[in-house]
Amino acid sequence: MGKIFREQSALRITLKTFTDLEGVAAAVIRFRKPDGSVGEFAAAVGDTARGVIFHEVIEGEIDLSGWWAFWAFVTFEDGRTAAGEAAKVYIWEEGK
Repeated sequence: MGKIFREQSALRITLKTFTDLEGVAAAVIRFRKPDGSVGEFAAAVGDTARGVIFHEVIEGEIDLSGWWAFWAFVTFEDGRTAAGEAAKVYIWEEGK
């Protein structure tokens, strides 16, 4: 994977949950920014059987450089939830 830069918007964040996503009511990609703040991006299911979710980044979402953590969080139609393991990604300043 190439470098990801602060303020980059031509980017798709893809996570594999390692669980069948049949019956998922909602999927999000939760994150922790380098400053410690947390949030989430709405996600779509890309492959139900393989457990893949993704988010198309829009302008302004990747707003800090440094180490980010991203993890999947899904809610099934029956109310069950599942969180994924965090993946750490370094976000670079352009030109570095």
